[in-house]
Amino acid sequence: MKDTIGIGLVGSQFVSSIHAEALKSVSDARVLAVMSPTPGNARDFAARHHIPHYFTDLKDLLAMPGIDMVVIGAPNDTHCEITLAAAAAGKHIVVEKPLCLNLSEADTMINACKEAGVKLMYAEELCFTPKYVRLKALLDEGALGAPVLFKQSEKHDGPHADHFWDVERSGGGVTMDMGCHALQFFRWLNGNNPVRSVYAQMATSVHKDKTRGDDNAIIILEFENGVIGLAEESWTKLGGMDDRAEIHGSEGVAYADVLQGNSIQTYSSKGIGYAVEKAGNTVGWSFTMYEEIWNYGFPQEFAHFVDCVKHDKPPLVTGEDGRAVLELIFAAYASAGSGKKVMMPFTTQVDKPYKLWKKQEVK
Repeated sequence: MKDTIGIGLVGSQFVSSIHAEALKSVSDARVLAVMSPTPGNARDFAARHHIPHYFTDLKDLLAMPGIDMVVIGAPNDTHCEITLAAAAAGKHIVVEKPLCLNLSEADTMINACKEAGVKLMYAEELCFTPKYVRLKALLDEGALGAPVLFKQSEKHDGPHADHFWDVERSGGGVTMDMGCHALQFFRWLNGNNPVRSVYAQMATSVHKDKTRGDDNAIIILEFENGVIGLAEESWTKLGGMDDRAEIHGSEGVAYADVLQGNSIQTYSSKGIGYAVEKAGNTVGWSFTMYEEIWNYGFPQEFAHFVDCVKHDKPPLVTGEDGRAVLELIFAAYASAGSGKKVMMPFTTQVDKPYKLWKKQEVK
């Protein structure tokens, strides 16, 4: 058994910075290299995070001795290609959400990793966020009785990178970008009970000049065991990030707000520019996060993934989970496009979810 798992980061922007910071607290991991095709980006990223090697070609990173696991923090439309290359090189893989652009790519990625004998892990940090982990513990220990309704919302004023606005690269809007969190969160809370139906309403309310994707969405899941999941997603909420969840049970209710309770109520005339808060305009009143990356669960997530590689354990969140979430995302876009509830399982040959919503535009 290796003492330390060698990590290679693919990507050098916002989420890769979070990955690098999170991995610094994982004693069994060492980030050995970072790769970005943009000249200068990997070099500057490596200098900021004290990473010994940097590359502009994925092949060079994958060929480097000592790399056991790669973490993909690149745009959505590159996830499949990078995963296939990493699997062929015998590397374990962590893929940032969403898993990929479509169900065909998801199946290809899952099969390639199985054939190569490597782990495909899906980076859903809400399954590791301390407040949300405590919510699940309350549910599992019976403190709330039988589950009735789950609610989760994530809202800010828009994505941090241009490729999220481009539906051809991202596959969709806020549902693809942030709704994926809620969908896996609900599945995890509910013990992966099968989803019976999906109903969604979507709109491009504010950012019509930037995207054809949805910037506001409401998604309702109905599980086979009768539990309802309600997700609220927005790219139009000012004042910084808002991330909260509720569990309503037959014998109790619990509320968790990721940013309040471990935050400082702040007024700034200039705005706050640290980490996740870059995702929102924080001029004026906002909540300044204390130990932000820890409270979102990123170090716990990567400690778990590294432990899975080191001790050959099954991960809490897998490529199959990522595919299940993607299927729900496609069903949500189909529901928003038709105005009708969509029954599960859902099959489609469409290559990007937004096309099921904006069918008239893509003809």
